[in-house]
Amino acid sequence: MPIYTRTGDRGETDLPDGSRAAKDAPRLEACGAVDELSAVLGLARAESLPPEIDRLLGDVQNALFTVGAELAVGDFTRLHLPPIGLQHVAGLEAAIDRCDKVNASLFEFILPVGTRAAATLHVARAVCRRAERRTVALLHAGQLPAATQLVAYLNRLSDLLFVLARAVNAQAGQSETAWQQPGSTLP
Repeated sequence: MPIYTRTGDRGETDLPDGSRAAKDAPRLEACGAVDELSAVLGLARAESLPPEIDRLLGDVQNALFTVGAELAVGDFTRLHLPPIGLQHVAGLEAAIDRCDKVNASLFEFILPVGTRAAATLHVARAVCRRAERRTVALLHAGQLPAATQLVAYLNRLSDLLFVLARAVNAQAGQSETAWQQPGSTLP
């Protein structure tokens, strides 16, 4: 069976619940941002990462499939699958606490630079923030249940990605670059 179906050639796509939606619909924008986030995490995992961080990112990629499916349907209970819940948010918080132990205290803003792996994790963090904004828009439009934990999950995930980028730099001996306030040094 070929990968192409031609069913999306007019700008619509199938959703997991059997309905169709325009490819530029806000729901699909959120799904696309989550898909992009997973792809960037795959790129980060192609770098040399400590095994614990690689496993953690693999777990996150798996969870992002659930996030995407939940966004695509809106009411995830219709699929009879467990949604992203408080336990997932708590799991991210535990990972943040564990991984942040190698990082120096931070008293200033830092630039998203360092090793290639860390820089890729910073890109993932920025994409995660976009996915969060798209999800918040769906929530505010009443297209997600008020009790959803998707926003909290994505918010915490972006925090985790920031901590991981710093941890990867720290483990590689790469110093952080502080943001320099604008002054006479601007190009």
